Amino acid sequence: MANTWGYGAMTNHVGDVAKNAKMMLVIGANPAVANPVGAMKHIIQAKDRNNATLVVVDPVYTRTAAKADMFIRIRPGTDIAFIYGMLHLIFKNGWEDKEVIRTRTYGVEEIKEEAKHWTPEEVANVTGCKTEELIQFTRMFAATKPATLFWALGITQHSVGHSNTRILSILQLVLGNMGKEGGGTNILRGHDNVQGATDMNCLADSTSGYYGLGDGAWKHHCKGWGVDFDEFVKRFAVSTKEPREKLGEPVKGTNFKEYFYHDSANPEDRNWRNEKGYSLAKWWQGVLKEEKTYSSGNLRVLWVQGTGITSMAHTTKIQQALDKLDMLVVAEPFLNEVAILSDRPDGIYVLPVATQFESEGYVTATNRAAQWRTQIIKPIYESKEDQEVMFLFAKKFGFYDEYVRGMKMGIVDGEIKQVKDDFKWPDDATDEIARNTQSIGNNGRTAARLRKHQENWHNFDPDTQMGRGPVEGEYYGLPWPCWDEKHPGTPILYDVSKPYAEGGMGFRNRFGLEHNGVNQLADESITLPGSKVKGGYPQITKENIEKVLGITLTEDEKRKMGPSWSDDYSGIIAQKCREAGVCPCGNARARAVVWEFLDPIPKHREPIHSPRWDLVQKYPTFEDQAKNFRVASKFISEQQEKDWSKEFPTVMSSLRFVNLSGAGMIERTSKYLASITPEMFAHVHPSLAAKYGIKDRDMMWIHAPQGTKIKVKCYYSYSVTPNNICLPYHFAGIMQGVDLSHRYPEGTKPYTIGESSNTITNYGFDPVTQISEFNAGLCRLEKA
Repeated sequence: MANTWGYGAMTNHVGDVAKNAKMMLVIGANPAVANPVGAMKHIIQAKDRNNATLVVVDPVYTRTAAKADMFIRIRPGTDIAFIYGMLHLIFKNGWEDKEVIRTRTYGVEEIKEEAKHWTPEEVANVTGCKTEELIQFTRMFAATKPATLFWALGITQHSVGHSNTRILSILQLVLGNMGKEGGGTNILRGHDNVQGATDMNCLADSTSGYYGLGDGAWKHHCKGWGVDFDEFVKRFAVSTKEPREKLGEPVKGTNFKEYFYHDSANPEDRNWRNEKGYSLAKWWQGVLKEEKTYSSGNLRVLWVQGTGITSMAHTTKIQQALDKLDMLVVAEPFLNEVAILSDRPDGIYVLPVATQFESEGYVTATNRAAQWRTQIIKPIYESKEDQEVMFLFAKKFGFYDEYVRGMKMGIVDGEIKQVKDDFKWPDDATDEIARNTQSIGNNGRTAARLRKHQENWHNFDPDTQMGRGPVEGEYYGLPWPCWDEKHPGTPILYDVSKPYAEGGMGFRNRFGLEHNGVNQLADESITLPGSKVKGGYPQITKENIEKVLGITLTEDEKRKMGPSWSDDYSGIIAQKCREAGVCPCGNARARAVVWEFLDPIPKHREPIHSPRWDLVQKYPTFEDQAKNFRVASKFISEQQEKDWSKEFPTVMSSLRFVNLSGAGMIERTSKYLASITPEMFAHVHPSLAAKYGIKDRDMMWIHAPQGTKIKVKCYYSYSVTPNNICLPYHFAGIMQGVDLSHRYPEGTKPYTIGESSNTITNYGFDPVTQISEFNAGLCRLEKA
């Protein structure tokens, strides 16, 4: 939702679901096989303990659906239409939570207006569900309290992924399920540290802690790192009218600034530190330059560390880009299969990096809670821990001192400064993260506290996460926001029934105090227990803290205090807020209208390659993007180039297996895990296969609109409809029928290889996140 930090922040936790949920919707997720698999255990517990109802909405009859009380099948890419169908019935029958809408939301009237269009008949036409299913389910979901919902990649991996996540959060707001035990939105983030990686913003459009790319963010980080901002910016180029390759190499003795800033008087120039980088989805465009790009130069080196890049879309584009790069570096404990996509004879370097068992530190789980992990063994053979590789890199390129200085910093008498000459890994890195990412309320998650939680696993209640004994009064893993070292963590976001000191909070105030003349702060009735401030209030800043909290600061406090709660290294704002019982981030309304987005309210838009040409005309996608993440992207021009469904009539979506986890590059090196799913295949309905003369277990070609194809085995299955197939994305090692086995270095070939489903992933990207449209493409089958 618009008030969360990012599109995937789980508001509650799976223990809460098991203890309190009475109704559960799983949409765009398959927790029976997806990480974290523990979520399914808690779903089953909710059914057993609470007599909770489980409903699964999905194009495919999954293993999760097999445990459901009700299964509703919809066409891939139509989730928004389905939820609007629910909202149509909710508003029509008065099932909404009118008090929550009045006191804690903004813009719901616009949602209500859009929902009028989505009658059960129109929803059935667009999604393929039955009208009676929609009506029956909506009545159950609206009438049962508390109700929760789960989503995962089946929601986000679409050209409307950002709108998908918003409409689900809006549904929970409208029904009053947000900020409630057993309610909320529970996003299954995948691997054990996906949330942590997101918090550190290993992304192209923000900095650690979701601070953005403006100079205010860079100044905040430089202060925490102990780095001079003016010197720091010299590492970034200014764009020029001339492409980087035309500038030539700098004359010996020319400094960095003179070389890149030679055209800085041009008003069109901009500093690249404030620009998004290339996204993981379209980095290859920075190499191939097939569409317009905006950068200070061509991408020449790809460094892969900690990501299964073969699970990215458009594998053939990745392959072409690899051939043009100057160098590819792969730093992984198991061979990342991006290394064998290219047949280049040189320029590929594989660095052996240690596994998690040979490392130490903390991960942040899907529920925003941290878990400390102790090193089991020292790195074996010549492998090194990830940070050691990065330290060596920093030393080689001359910025090691700046790179590690943040770990030597500390707060002394309310001021941040260097307090030691060396650092202890990973404790000092953990404390640096806690200091520097105030934006998510991370200040209380110190290494000492997280180590203490690891030592006291047995002293935490699995349902409530509350500790006892040595950790009494703290929630396990200190789920953020954890505002200071006295705060217990926040197990349920936006819960206004609890005091600040017990994890209570309102919606974050991020978007000003009013919009279109409407107050954006929560109603006067929304007050945390024990708070000295009644009703809604803005985020706390140096400028407003005295007025909002009714206090008077000393001159020394004013001197030390940062400009706002998210930039205050002194800790004074957090301290004053604790004393007043208020959250530093404010107490606002959750906005259903995001006025900065292309669609201020979520709208159903047909997938880029839709099987319904009639609906493409009625619900077209976005206009083409001239520039986003440094590249141009096609939307409407690609969608309406022709009726793609005439040549590619079958919809395809992806699936996953618990034994192969993500990209599968690790699991397929285990003969036991590989033996469970020893070959790449696609689930095909027998009726569809019969149209092409394909028998069960026959080999077949799957062709995609961009001219790519893969050769896989056909598995007859009634889990899919006659116009839809699904296939796993865990395989690699074969490319469009060509076996690449000979490219694996000796001893690295997995026990099983196969075609990558991402070779045929259709063109399509979300306009906000640029995630690929993995789950709503078109294809054509052909007997091999």
